[in-house]
Amino acid sequence: MKVVYLTAGAAGMFCGSCMHDNALAKALRGCGIDCLLQPVYTPIRTDEESVATQQVFLGGIQVYLLQQMPWLRYLPKSLRHLVDFPPLIRWATRRAGATDPALLGNLAVSMLRGEHGHQAKEFQRLEDWIVRDVRPDVVILTNLLIGGGLSGLRKHLPGVKIVVMLQGDDIFLDHLPEASRSEAIRLCAELVPHVDRFCVHSDFYGQKMGALLQIPAAKLVRTPLSIDLAPFSDAGERRPVSDADVRLGYLARIAPEKGLHRLVEAFERIAPDHPQLTLHAAGWLGPANEAYLESIHERLLEVGLQDRFVYHGSPDLQGKIRFLRDVDVLSVPTEYEDPKGLFVLEALAAGTPVVMPDHGAFGELVRSTGGGVLVPPDNLDALCRGIIDLVNDPQRRQRLAEEGRDGVRSRHSIQASAEELARLIGQT
Repeated sequence: MKVVYLTAGAAGMFCGSCMHDNALAKALRGCGIDCLLQPVYTPIRTDEESVATQQVFLGGIQVYLLQQMPWLRYLPKSLRHLVDFPPLIRWATRRAGATDPALLGNLAVSMLRGEHGHQAKEFQRLEDWIVRDVRPDVVILTNLLIGGGLSGLRKHLPGVKIVVMLQGDDIFLDHLPEASRSEAIRLCAELVPHVDRFCVHSDFYGQKMGALLQIPAAKLVRTPLSIDLAPFSDAGERRPVSDADVRLGYLARIAPEKGLHRLVEAFERIAPDHPQLTLHAAGWLGPANEAYLESIHERLLEVGLQDRFVYHGSPDLQGKIRFLRDVDVLSVPTEYEDPKGLFVLEALAAGTPVVMPDHGAFGELVRSTGGGVLVPPDNLDALCRGIIDLVNDPQRRQRLAEEGRDGVRSRHSIQASAEELARLIGQT
């Protein structure tokens, strides 16, 4: 079976969807499936070896220029595609987080219009490559937002199976201006009939996206979120459990919506009565959020806690595992309903229990694994209590760590997820 898996690069930042796509494509190959992981927009960035191809379709520079200057589509392809050189795309999109929302809204709508949008020729190039050069049995899309060309694929490859992974589409849509958001949702709903199956990682997200895009229940399939456990088996031992030196950890992109400031506020309340507690953060920091991290440093300096906080940068895979094994509790109190939460599974695989808000997919992950404590979202008192309970009880931390590690191994391995997806695309 031949599969083309379209994954959307995230402009140079570590992206949970990119990392999950990469791991899943690699695991599908391990199942004997000829899986080609093909980036669109930008090259993907992962914290392990990428299995994606080097070429990029719907290159980020080109789709942006075509939106701003539609007449460029009449230039010879040889000239237009000079800007699809992957290193150039990486350089040009490194500050993509600062894109104007209105411009982003117009671009998103145009992309969803596919053959009727400003990027029609680029969709045609992608379609020609899939239809003529690859001729797959299955096409998997990392999200529906890159699905503007689905009608053409369905027309020219009527027997191909089309599967869409829903893993954050609503978050992108919610950042668009209302007029663009409404139009984008309407266009996404129009693509639904072209798709055989939509895969979601939680019942919460299936219900949310099913209602938003009017997806028939029969097309929605829950495939548990998963990670590659192999690196966690070879990364050495954990720091011993202790009640004299307790480290509270945060591992996620450094951004307001991920809630680091909320964890800092909880730390400020807890720290005076728990001198053994320190706060450690790690995660990708984009230029647009440098001032945000600086404000956190200034806040901790004002209350005299600057020496008990460490930002560890954006670690590679082995560095991430070491970080997780060196903290005693992980908490990422996001402001939004996260549809994934890979860091929850990674922490549990490393033997670190979590304290998470009970919204989005977090509740299902913690209940599935048994490796943590759930607290009401947007409730600082509850977050503090959840953290304090684990800080004061090393035996409970150890018990939750063991349960969580076993739960991830038995129910959230990337190999099991790939086998389930292989069965799905074999019978769709």
